Amino acid sequence: MRAMARTPVEAIRALHAALEAGKHGEELRPFFTEDAFTLEHPNLLKPKGARTPLAQMLAASTAGAGLLARQRYEVHDAIEHGDTAIVRLTWTGVVAKEAGPFRPGHELVARIAQFARVRDGRIASIETYDCYEPFPAA
Repeated sequence: MRAMARTPVEAIRALHAALEAGKHGEELRPFFTEDAFTLEHPNLLKPKGARTPLAQMLAASTAGAGLLARQRYEVHDAIEHGDTAIVRLTWTGVVAKEAGPFRPGHELVARIAQFARVRDGRIASIETYDCYEPFPAA
């Protein structure tokens, strides 16, 4: 699949839709530039934050797809500033199998602000601030 000429907001919304549809791993590569990365600020899952290159992003998407029964990205606001989409959303994931403190059926919720920089219709970077609601008791 070749990347279509997408605006920054169209690019991030297309990625969210693909993730909701269960796509992961190499299926997501067309959404990104080859030098893409995610900058995740500290949160409940990653207390030190992380800078993750594309190969690790794709692998993590496959691990996440195996953990979740489904996920949803509810976009509240999406604006563009030059080559950047600025998105405020609520992410909800439903756990499919036991993993650490999580049990099947647990609902995970995060309030998120994302800044996705796009080049030639593909995502070059995502800077994300993920504010998770308290996790369900095990």
